[in-house]
Amino acid sequence: MPEPVPPKDEGAIAPTGFGASMDLATSDGETVEPAGPGDRGPDERARSLWSDAWRDLRRNPIFIVSGLIILFLVFIAIWPQAIASGNPLSCDLAKAQEGSQPGHPFGFTSQGCDVYTRTVYGARASVTVGVCATLGVAIVGTALGGLAGFFGGFWDSILSRVTDIFFGIPVVLGGLVLLSVVTSSSVWPVVGFMVLLGWPQISRIARGSVITIKQNDFVQAARALGASNSRMMLRHVLPNAVAPVIVVATIALGTYIALEATLSYLGVGLKPPSVSWGIDISDASKFIRNAPHMLLWPAGALAITVLAFIMLGDAVRDALDPKLR
Repeated sequence: MPEPVPPKDEGAIAPTGFGASMDLATSDGETVEPAGPGDRGPDERARSLWSDAWRDLRRNPIFIVSGLIILFLVFIAIWPQAIASGNPLSCDLAKAQEGSQPGHPFGFTSQGCDVYTRTVYGARASVTVGVCATLGVAIVGTALGGLAGFFGGFWDSILSRVTDIFFGIPVVLGGLVLLSVVTSSSVWPVVGFMVLLGWPQISRIARGSVITIKQNDFVQAARALGASNSRMMLRHVLPNAVAPVIVVATIALGTYIALEATLSYLGVGLKPPSVSWGIDISDASKFIRNAPHMLLWPAGALAITVLAFIMLGDAVRDALDPKLR
């Protein structure tokens, strides 16, 4: 006679072999289908902050529109001859302040220069100043703020007092004082000035982010396992603390472009023969009644550029801030 089959304990899981049934019985009698080869558990489906942010950015129309505008600006900054074949420094006084003509859709300046060509070439100075100043501010501010937040103590106190001093200096007034003695027409004095007065903001943000991250359990575990300070800083703290810095730096990029135009308008930023939207706006402001087209196009290009970078920063902030998900 066949041996009797002992009853199964409720809630027990029968052993299964290859090809056997994989249904699992829970304690309440419900049968649960296990994950198939194409299914992934919660741990496998988990994504990093950066992959989630990139997924959200690709679905954000604000990021797409601003990104396309910025790509176009970068393209004409690198290769302005692609859409403007003229020379921005070539002028004809006989055409001074004239309006739109065939081949010259934006008209002419007070010196007879083509407004369209100067507007296209002006993107190079603005994008160069904005990108270089932002990179310099981000590197200096993150390095100083990250080290002060990680080690704390005496150096943290010194950095806090130094940043307070720099925060008390008005940016435009500082530019008028420091750049008024510079005779160079290149972008580097302006970039250096922006880095000099811009790093405290990034430094304070990096410091606060590092202080928050270094208190997490995974950093304390790395310290208990004997990880060196440099390894903890570079492998654990900095990658998790850099997100707020990226957000602020992206928004600040548009601010630096506007600041360059402001300083050039006041005569202490870029100087002729450099081509800058700020210089053209300054020259056109004297003839706004008789030739408004001289002011409209460079001012419009500046406004669109600053708006594009601010929109990009807002989209990046929404994607990297978990509280806004």
